[in-house]
Amino acid sequence: MLRHPASTGEAASRVEVTAWRPQHGRLALRYVIHAPTDELKLPPMTESVRVDHLWRHTCLEAFIRPTAGEVYYELNLSPSTRWAAYCFDGYRAEMADLDVPPPQIESRAYPDRHELEALVDLSGIPAFGGSDWRLALSAVVEDADGALAWWALTHPGEQPDFHNAASFIFDLPAVEPA
Repeated sequence: MLRHPASTGEAASRVEVTAWRPQHGRLALRYVIHAPTDELKLPPMTESVRVDHLWRHTCLEAFIRPTAGEVYYELNLSPSTRWAAYCFDGYRAEMADLDVPPPQIESRAYPDRHELEALVDLSGIPAFGGSDWRLALSAVVEDADGALAWWALTHPGEQPDFHNAASFIFDLPAVEPA
């Protein structure tokens, strides 16, 4: 991933993300933040519940769009295992909670990195049926002093904007139902 030039946080030297569809209607994500964990502001592990505004602190994100149309979906995953999911009718338009089961989240801290793996069940959303998906993958990383860095596969604007349609550059082909 690339660090946005407007970032003030400098603890992370790199952020890696891997995304795949292990089954029909499911999305698997693996994020690795390369930074001394004592230089990061990481929320404590807690119950995995839906919480808004996770992006204000360290948060790992995936934006998903079926290849046709303007509708897209946002997933926020916290190292605490808290999460959120939203649906948009168009660019930042008509935001609503996305009704999905709680993701399975594993969060692990090591002295030199933080890893988060998640499995998200999107099979109950008609748009996530058998279509190909296009993703924008991103991360907000907060340093221990509160400075933020914005990471993404691409940054098409002068300001960090993970919702920008030009950010959706990662293609995941459909997986046939078993």
